[in-house]
Amino acid sequence: MSVQVTTLSNGLRVVTDTMSSVETVAVGVWVAAGTRHETAEINGISHLLEHMAFKGTKRRSAQAIAEEMDNVGGQLNAYTSRDHTAYYAKVLKEDLALAVDILSDILLNSSMDGEELAREQHVVVQEINQADDTPDDIIFDHFQAAAFPDQPMGWPVLGREEIVRAVTPQTLRAYMAGNYAADNMVASASGAVDHATFVALVERAFAALPRRSAVSETAGRYAGGDFRQPRDLEQIHVVLGFGGVPHADPDFYNLGALSTLLGEGMSSRLFQEIREKRGLAYSVFSTTQSFSDTGLFSIYLGTGHDDVPKLVPVLRDEIKKVAERVSDDEVKRARAQIKAGLLMSLESPGSRCAQSARQIMVYGRPLTTAEILAKVEDVNAAGITRVAQRIFSGPSTLAALGAQKSLDGLSELRTRL
Repeated sequence: MSVQVTTLSNGLRVVTDTMSSVETVAVGVWVAAGTRHETAEINGISHLLEHMAFKGTKRRSAQAIAEEMDNVGGQLNAYTSRDHTAYYAKVLKEDLALAVDILSDILLNSSMDGEELAREQHVVVQEINQADDTPDDIIFDHFQAAAFPDQPMGWPVLGREEIVRAVTPQTLRAYMAGNYAADNMVASASGAVDHATFVALVERAFAALPRRSAVSETAGRYAGGDFRQPRDLEQIHVVLGFGGVPHADPDFYNLGALSTLLGEGMSSRLFQEIREKRGLAYSVFSTTQSFSDTGLFSIYLGTGHDDVPKLVPVLRDEIKKVAERVSDDEVKRARAQIKAGLLMSLESPGSRCAQSARQIMVYGRPLTTAEILAKVEDVNAAGITRVAQRIFSGPSTLAALGAQKSLDGLSELRTRL
């Protein structure tokens, strides 16, 4: 088996996925601390901390961090989600030790300089404003907030300007000290990597990592809601959604197949009916999100204001029809798409590195490819219609941006479902 896991004496989990056919290695550290672990007073701090990690350490300036990676042709990056933050690099196999050293340096020795923080706060505020100027991006933040009102799961990952600007170096250090601990982190590597070598590098580099975190995770409570904001836009942007399922739910793969056949790909029902046959939208798709305790199912579409009256009944009918019947051909096609996506991702060290880390965080162990494929093969028409009836019978969530007249035209969509 190419995947191996070792838990260090301080509790840090180390996982590798060896690929003998490549010359590169993807390596990263995943931290189970994201938006849902924040308080209202510091919403956005996980994302700001991710930015600040690259702004200098006790050993390296921000420029030195960038230059050392560029000197070996490597790539260094990070991202923040609602349930975790990831710091990762991709390098040639001979530069693995450098990548581990840099990652440990930015996570253990960040200087959190006040001047750097002031500059980065301004950068993050620009990022917030850019997202707000991008309707097909910000609409998902509004959707999340409406689906999970008044709770961390509904807060924006980027935070809000007034909170971001109020963060101090002391606040960042305190949040990092409470959340960035060995029991709350996974070090992962995939590609041209030897497990014993990587374990030794990580054990040395992260020896000073605190053992226990003080993470506080608020349970996600899907409620559903309605958010409509008038904007002077050429199109209306709409996300319609429902409560989904957690990672460990028996219907996890059935819901993935439902999303695939309903709104993922050119053969999906929504794409064929709304775009191809009727030309009512340029962009239409569905997607699922799963967390440890909850989930979301959503449908996005962007359409012209004049097309809203024609689109609403079509979308409503397609949702109802998929809960009544799916064909065997659709099931086979959905299974094939899911399997192809999985197997294609296995050709990328970066994808495998991230997959191993997330599986350790979610399930406590890596899942084998055979195990996942067997679950996909178990998907059937009865399971898909069952999960469709299950989620579509619950409260819906509607988020929309556009002209007031078009927003008013969406009322029937939510009340008729």
